[in-house]
Amino acid sequence: MTRALTDSPLLFDIPLIPDFSSELRLMKRGVRPIAGLDEAGRGPLAGPVVAAAVILDAERLPKGLDDSKRLTAAAREKLFEIILAKALAVSVASLSAPSIDRSDIRKASLEAMRRAAAGLTLAPSHALIDGCDVPWGLPCEGSALVKGDQRSISIAAASIVAKVTRDRIMRRAATLHQHYGFEAHVGYATEQHRVAIEIHGPLRGLHRFTFSPIKGRFPAE
Repeated sequence: MTRALTDSPLLFDIPLIPDFSSELRLMKRGVRPIAGLDEAGRGPLAGPVVAAAVILDAERLPKGLDDSKRLTAAAREKLFEIILAKALAVSVASLSAPSIDRSDIRKASLEAMRRAAAGLTLAPSHALIDGCDVPWGLPCEGSALVKGDQRSISIAAASIVAKVTRDRIMRRAATLHQHYGFEAHVGYATEQHRVAIEIHGPLRGLHRFTFSPIKGRFPAE
């Protein structure tokens, strides 16, 4: 008879819930203020990549913060306003689709996070960054946290600010380019979006010409 090695759930099956423990460990060493950094828009076929930097007030932490992907649009919008009202500092930066095409999405995402951190009106002493990489040129020391938006509420706050900001940009684009359905898919590669590209072609300045299925099929100039 085969026996399982453990009856306990696997570690990676347990949903992570972001908290303030990473920030507190740094604060106990006298490191403050601490910024959370995250981005939105690595995968879409259209629109910018948007990054946010957020320094939360340890005495006024918003409730309900989580990875923006695990929240409804309505919850993100509500938390966005709460974060802006309670945070000590918030900064947003973006890189356009042409900038992404001239570099690559990884470099563009890191650069957007660097710019967001540099734009904070309160200079951070340390940054917690979602992912595996610390952006080059940060104005402070930084630590990369895999699944950081599910571990640190500072990063979760940044993920919400970045996502809501980017969605609003794409909804604005929808009013200018009504054939593409940006208000529904905000630039991601849905069937509706791919069909619209086939019929109307990609938009210069908004679509990413180095991303499949656009790459190599439409002239970038």
